[in-house]
Amino acid sequence: MAFRWTGAPAARQGRPMIAIVALILGWCASVPAHAATAIRSVVVDGGRIVVRFDGPVIDATGMVLRGSRQIAVDVAQAIPGAEMVTGGLVRSIRQVRQGDGTRLLLDLARPAVIADGGFDADGNLALSIAPATAARVAAAAAAGPVRFFAVDLGEWGARPKYKLSIPVPPPARAAALPRVRGDDSRPLVVIDAGHGGVDPGAINAVTGLREKDVTLRIARSIRDALLASGRVRVALTRDDDRYLVLRERYGIARRLKASLFISVHCDSVGSGDASGASVYTLSEVASDKEAARLALRENKADVIAGVNLGDAGADVSSILIDLAQRETMNSSASFARLLGREAKPRIPTKPVFHRMASLMVLKAPDMPSILFETGYISNPVDAAFLDSPAGRERIADSVTKAVEVHFARQLAGR
Repeated sequence: MAFRWTGAPAARQGRPMIAIVALILGWCASVPAHAATAIRSVVVDGGRIVVRFDGPVIDATGMVLRGSRQIAVDVAQAIPGAEMVTGGLVRSIRQVRQGDGTRLLLDLARPAVIADGGFDADGNLALSIAPATAARVAAAAAAGPVRFFAVDLGEWGARPKYKLSIPVPPPARAAALPRVRGDDSRPLVVIDAGHGGVDPGAINAVTGLREKDVTLRIARSIRDALLASGRVRVALTRDDDRYLVLRERYGIARRLKASLFISVHCDSVGSGDASGASVYTLSEVASDKEAARLALRENKADVIAGVNLGDAGADVSSILIDLAQRETMNSSASFARLLGREAKPRIPTKPVFHRMASLMVLKAPDMPSILFETGYISNPVDAAFLDSPAGRERIADSVTKAVEVHFARQLAGR
């Protein structure tokens, strides 16, 4: 059928046609479109940068650009916005479209590095940058990008359709501390083999290899390599197949007054060929509640590095804990970069090795801590490497070299 416009009645025929077209256009406009998220604002307050969006964004990376006084923040699936407020360490900000995302180029007033960062509960990306020496800036640039990881995606994130609940035995009171091996004059490193007991962790769907068994074998290899170096003392949170809740794991290390805590895990994905090791350190953005919880404890003695906070008010305690935790996170990030430097020539690693997340096992306020994802147990090649004597030896060698440099720098006062 063809529509034919006639002479005089054209206006009468045109009106219903216009109405139909308007109705169709209105309907099309009402259909949800998967438009890219826009950067709503970028606000700098001293060394803190907050990037707000008008929709969901859960993936971003940051890096110090080699040979320049700039920091780049790449936000995936976001388009440039308008409002920007600079100040403090940041002289100016440029937003550049890059692929399907946007790069924020921060021009700095003085050399600086990314101290920490992450997504908060409202979906904002918050970063902290800190002034740094030329050597530290060069090391950060060489270490490559840091990924800011969102654990809780809030209202924008996809939520699981089903939940599985497993009864967890309560932690024993005053559990016996593990054996510490090595020269008493040396700093203590506590190695935590992830999962155990009723919690098998990730399982390889083909071979049935369990994460809890792999992590224990890797932890023992790291312990033996560190002891052979003679530079540190070592303890394992578990040396058998037992279950420990997350707070017990770093709690053991704190009770032993450890100088470094390394939690060993294996990554896993349901499908695909993801491969390589990575390391996580605590994101400051997600640690404030933990600091507040510690400050509200009835018994606040010895919360941070032997300092008795019992006479301090909740506000003062929270500030002191926060300051201690910031310093701890800086030290954790420094060790993570060292581990990346030593691991990349020895074991398969992800392109973005160092990431930040709000992980419970990393929340000791006064002890540098990392979570070491040694590889993908779901990947046949990675799984074979992780569960082989040669693979464990190379992982242990990477950790040992990083630990030696970490404590040598501390001894030199750097």
